[in-house]
Amino acid sequence: MHCHRINELLDLLNQSWQQTPDRSLMAMLSLIAQEAGHRDDLTALSDDTLIYQLKMRLEESNAPIPGLAKDSEDDFKAAILRARGINTTKD
Repeated sequence: MHCHRINELLDLLNQSWQQTPDRSLMAMLSLIAQEAGHRDDLTALSDDTLIYQLKMRLEESNAPIPGLAKDSEDDFKAAILRARGINTTKD
């Protein structure tokens, strides 16, 4: 894992861990894995899953999934027309 990913992971873990500081590190990692739906051994938990789940723990429950919000469209009709190459904006 690269240094920036380690720093990101530690920062996210610190923020999440401060909410329940009485847990051990392994208990915290186990809880995060369970929340992510990971049922295998903790050693099989990927870094990406851990980082993603830690990010989602800090968001509101109805917040859009990170990375998908940029692709979200409020106006479905305009999105379909744009996908077909039809410009819907008035110049």
